[in-house]
Amino acid sequence: MTDPIADMLARIKNAFLAKHKEVVMPHSKVKESIAKILVDSKYIKSFEVVEKKPQSDLVLSLIYKGRLSMISGVQRISKPGRRLYSTADKVPSSLNGYGITIVSTSKGLLTDKEARQQNVGGELICQIW
Repeated sequence: MTDPIADMLARIKNAFLAKHKEVVMPHSKVKESIAKILVDSKYIKSFEVVEKKPQSDLVLSLIYKGRLSMISGVQRISKPGRRLYSTADKVPSSLNGYGITIVSTSKGLLTDKEARQQNVGGELICQIW
């Protein structure tokens, strides 16, 4: 697999479309950081790391409002073949502030609002709305 973050976003999107309550994926520290941002932004209910011998799994619990999912769209911005970076003042907002943009900075993964507040730029990972 060349892009595990894109795989994570596709799994989340497909799980919401299929109305699943949970989605399971291989664990990594970056995926766990993205899951923590999604929990803090109230896009998913919770996440859990399930330890196994060869490789751990990351289990995300999804949230629905009635029959509508909390995430209506995801977009991978920076890809392995084309990395995109931004300064702190030019970090794009998603849907005029209704969504979030996840930025990989020297201070870890941050949302677009946190990156602007802390005045740090970095690699634009993805947008979620």
